[in-house]
Amino acid sequence: MTVESLRQRCPEVAVFSTSPISRRGVLTIAAAAPLLAAVLPRMALAQEFPFRDPSLGLEARVADLLGRLTLDEKVALLHQYQAPVPRLGVAAFKTGTEALHGIAWSTDKSAGGAVVTATATVFPQAIGLASTWDPELVEQVGTAVGTEARGFHAENPGVWGLQLWAPVVNLLRDPRWGRNEEGYSEDPYLTGAISTAYGRGIQGEDPDRLRAAPVLKHYLANNNEVRRDTSSSVLRPRVKREYYEAAFRPALTADAATGVMSAYNLVNGRPMTAHFDHNDVVRTWTRRPLFNVTDAGGPNNLTGSQAYYATQPEADAAVLRAGLDSFTVDDTNSAKTIEAVHAALAQGLLEESDVDNAVRHILSLRVRLGEFDPGGGPYGHIGKEVVDTPEHRALARKTAARAIVLLKNDGLLPLPRGRTVAVIGQLADTLYTDWYSGALPYRITPLDGITEAAGAAVTTTEGVDRIALRTAAGYVTATSGGTPLAVTASTGDDTRFDVYDWGEGIVTLRALANGRFLSFGPDRTVVNNAEQPNGWFVQQQFKLVAHGGGHVLEYAGNETDDSWFGDQKYVAVGADGRLTVTAKSPAEATVFTREVVRSGVESAVEAAKAADLAVVVAGSMPFISGREDDDRADLNLAGGQQTVLEAVRQANPDTVLVLENSYPTTIGWAQENVRSVVWMTHSGAETGHALADVLYGDVNPAGRLTQTWYRSAADLPDLLDYDIIKSGRTYQYFTGDPLYPFGYGLSYTTFDYRNLRLSAPTMSAQGEVGVNVVVTNTGTRAGDEVVQLYTHQRTSRDPQPNLRLRAFARVHLAPGEAKTVTLSLRAADLAHWDVTRDRWVVETATHDVLVGASSADIRVRTALRVRGEAIPPRDLHRETEAENFDDYQGITLTDRSKERGTSVTSDGGWIAFRDANLHGSQITALVSAPGPATITVRSGGPGGPVLGTLAVPKTGGKYDYTTVSAPLTGMKGRGDLYLVFGGPVSLGTFRLA
Repeated sequence: MTVESLRQRCPEVAVFSTSPISRRGVLTIAAAAPLLAAVLPRMALAQEFPFRDPSLGLEARVADLLGRLTLDEKVALLHQYQAPVPRLGVAAFKTGTEALHGIAWSTDKSAGGAVVTATATVFPQAIGLASTWDPELVEQVGTAVGTEARGFHAENPGVWGLQLWAPVVNLLRDPRWGRNEEGYSEDPYLTGAISTAYGRGIQGEDPDRLRAAPVLKHYLANNNEVRRDTSSSVLRPRVKREYYEAAFRPALTADAATGVMSAYNLVNGRPMTAHFDHNDVVRTWTRRPLFNVTDAGGPNNLTGSQAYYATQPEADAAVLRAGLDSFTVDDTNSAKTIEAVHAALAQGLLEESDVDNAVRHILSLRVRLGEFDPGGGPYGHIGKEVVDTPEHRALARKTAARAIVLLKNDGLLPLPRGRTVAVIGQLADTLYTDWYSGALPYRITPLDGITEAAGAAVTTTEGVDRIALRTAAGYVTATSGGTPLAVTASTGDDTRFDVYDWGEGIVTLRALANGRFLSFGPDRTVVNNAEQPNGWFVQQQFKLVAHGGGHVLEYAGNETDDSWFGDQKYVAVGADGRLTVTAKSPAEATVFTREVVRSGVESAVEAAKAADLAVVVAGSMPFISGREDDDRADLNLAGGQQTVLEAVRQANPDTVLVLENSYPTTIGWAQENVRSVVWMTHSGAETGHALADVLYGDVNPAGRLTQTWYRSAADLPDLLDYDIIKSGRTYQYFTGDPLYPFGYGLSYTTFDYRNLRLSAPTMSAQGEVGVNVVVTNTGTRAGDEVVQLYTHQRTSRDPQPNLRLRAFARVHLAPGEAKTVTLSLRAADLAHWDVTRDRWVVETATHDVLVGASSADIRVRTALRVRGEAIPPRDLHRETEAENFDDYQGITLTDRSKERGTSVTSDGGWIAFRDANLHGSQITALVSAPGPATITVRSGGPGGPVLGTLAVPKTGGKYDYTTVSAPLTGMKGRGDLYLVFGGPVSLGTFRLA
């Protein structure tokens, strides 16, 4: 035993002399005797603490440990990097290891917070996992990820924590979101099923002893990167309850997650980092304690970009009181959080009980992870040997293949072996990882997989232009050592660059001199030093902009922030010949002549003509084509890649398009002109094997789309419009003609649906029915069919979706085999949020029960009568929350106070309350206004008869409300009430008298 280890376990060791030690720093037996006599009883006591007794219940163990902590020790547990408590033998604890589709990265406090990337099994991106529509398989993936987390933790617990920040369950309501790859689906039911499976796999089978602890990201309504920390997602109650919350609830209700991470954005004007939903809503979904965390930097945004609180003590107090337990902020420096929380306590903004609540949640998780059990609990034996095992590699290949979606096939697929193949495209012989991916332990590219499977000659070309950039003084030249580029007299290969087109004008340039990509380098130089585009700021992005009879080179990445980078973004050649990003405009930049040394299109056509078959592998670079902090402007395939595809198809009609990206793409031309199209996400080291398995028919594709694929981005409303009902988003409310519908995917065989039967034709509001359908494989190949159950409510007080997914099953069938597939449907699943009474309601109504192969391919249907209730006319004589309107125009929703309450704010818009009892002679309202304003009460429509007008005085600040009243005339009968806003005004509540 070393002196240092004794000091860590028992601080009082420091009072003893350390002189009688050997040169190895270990106490000799004689010298240690008096010291051990003093220390061993203390160590034995530590082992006897009740919190270390696995036979006790969770609450008793947590209460014991909590009761032994001082206030200082408790506060020090609130930061991401939790301090150790040596006197109790409690080690340091770090929250948050990224594990979205495999163990990805973490930070090393001992190295100043440096990011450490795991070399681990990389599974398909999250949207690919969901595209399997196979929760059982996804649970197996989660098990592998949780096991590998334990392996890394065993090697270095200071870096690899067991609280995993995954899965992401934000709904993919807009495919332009830069983080589309991280989510599962636009549908909350499918998202809930997949996230529950992934979380359950991570946790293990014993809910009381966790393999690892999944945390759901990012609560709530986070689906844009533009102004993500200052934009407000406006959610009226129906949309919030039925759609956005519905994605988070299933995993927590099933005890398949241990907490949530707050989102950066605001919801209805209130930052999610301090939103009481974490207590008021999220914790009601489970009886287990949840350990909720902030997203990185979120607490500081409250006083920074959001300016919501004046001081950090106020902000941190709000975070804790709202139900978030851990501060992910200031990197590894916990001192600022500790200081702010102590200040909040001193100022009366917090009580010690608030700290205790958070610490209780933290300790509950640590106990469940087995930290205080002998040997670390049932998973404490797992070591690093579990990482990247043959079993995990096989699972990765299987998952990647099962996630592939066949979008079109006119008979070309599966490919016959023994025919020559040209594999063409920017992604043909490379694999890309994303920001939340681990490092690949090996690489099987599409070219590798096809070469292995083809049984004939395979040729390849990336189909990109190789260029040189010339000035009057010479050529831009790179070195093998990646030193700054300069214009020289050289004319060799060191002046050659391959140009990769990623869309929206962005290109990357790879130097032939060393195979590395050009980057923004030191002192604003341009250097060829990047193996691939990478990093948070992705400094390998450029634009070749036509100017002055040639081209200027524009740097299109960033550095630390725009204020640092300034307006110098064009490349100029200095007197020393070096290229630097120092010009402020094209006019100040150096104009280059762009000489094409080798045409990408010509090389692609040559390869396609010389082969029997052509496979074009096109798609995205995950660090460039939209990602965290960067949304997409459109959904098009990059122009250069589209041109290559069209040329190859012209040269060889037997062309397959493999689209490898992580978001819906507007590939209308390919759908019309290319014989076969498959889509896959970036799928890790086994990408090439999985792709070849599908292309050559060893695996019959059965992946299905988890999003609507639109024909054009013009089919989408504004990115920041979160009201899917009003804006007609997703398959639930979209009324246009999509390119590919939700749930779509083809197979190499065919399936027939017959004999749809319900276990009962009617159902009570508390009931459940079985839905049975016979599915037959009518083709000649074995395959999987994803049987999808949707419903549609025919009549309702409120607008209902076109369809809503209620259940699904992935079923394997041999040729000619028939199976009866049984799915269940509960009345509770058919409930929607009743804004007139602030609760869920199952209406009396007939529901269409629809079963098929996609949301647009319904094969059989029947009707189900549900005996629920009728929503009565609105009673506006009760205090009515203004946000509970039925329809609106020109309004937004804002925070009524910094803690709770939502108001409708408008200057000229209106809100409607349908089917109300219009009786009364007075309206009273809770209002706020920066100056005099009005709210006009009308019947029948926003321009209907005036019933009365509220005069709203100037009330002061945003949160200063007053009550005003006005007489009403002409109130009678049952009808629609409209409140029309004149002048900037906020309405919290109102009632009729």
